[in-house]
Amino acid sequence: MVTLSRRLLRWLAGGASGRTRHQILAAVPVSRLLVLVAATVLILPRVLEPTFENPVALLGAIGLALGFAFKDYASSLIAGVVTLYEMPYRLGDWIEIDGAYGEVIAIGMRTVRIVTLDDTVVIIPHLKLWDRLIHNANDGTTRLLTVTEFYLHPQHDAAQVQRVLHRVALTSPFLDVSQPIAIVVQERPWGTQYRLKAYPIDPRQQIPFKTDLTTRAKAALADIGVAFATLPAVPDTAGLASWSVVTPSPVSRPRHRVE
Repeated sequence: MVTLSRRLLRWLAGGASGRTRHQILAAVPVSRLLVLVAATVLILPRVLEPTFENPVALLGAIGLALGFAFKDYASSLIAGVVTLYEMPYRLGDWIEIDGAYGEVIAIGMRTVRIVTLDDTVVIIPHLKLWDRLIHNANDGTTRLLTVTEFYLHPQHDAAQVQRVLHRVALTSPFLDVSQPIAIVVQERPWGTQYRLKAYPIDPRQQIPFKTDLTTRAKAALADIGVAFATLPAVPDTAGLASWSVVTPSPVSRPRHRVE
């Protein structure tokens, strides 16, 4: 019966389109559950003797199984109530939980729903509140720090590069001029790392903002003859790609110039 109902519903879904097709496909697991429940109700009286002890033991086993099954569900509900009080995230916040980063679009009693930068909906149970780190990028405000990284060859004028990056950020159409611009410089074994920190006008502009900073900064750095650090990939003995840390040779002018 389960196989028959599944094939029937999928056959019906094949002849439909749009929202109707998705509604029919959503009925497949429901129909399977109804068939299994009906089969259980019909079979149990034939297998178990109608004594007082057997139904009591059966109900106890079912209650124990449901208790374990709904433990996480109940924990998520309780965490949802705590979320309403502590507000670790709100609608419009950009959060990251277990590697999933996106904008909060809905907060239910059991789950929080976010949309990632790749336009993927991720549903996260509130029980993550108990034992996971929750990263909130803007925490109920419109201020969301965007960090754009650049990796340059170590032989260059650091002060000049800082001025160029600051000018690039200051002239971006996405920049929130009321917030500060910061540039962090750190030496690495393979070169010099620059982290350009600035705030977009709206948190949803973080990707076009970072893209604008990256493209215009690359062109500006190429104009002053600054080379970028490179880490060429070489195959190892196992046939897998690995990174070989090398120091690029200094160049007098960039190989690629962005007009």
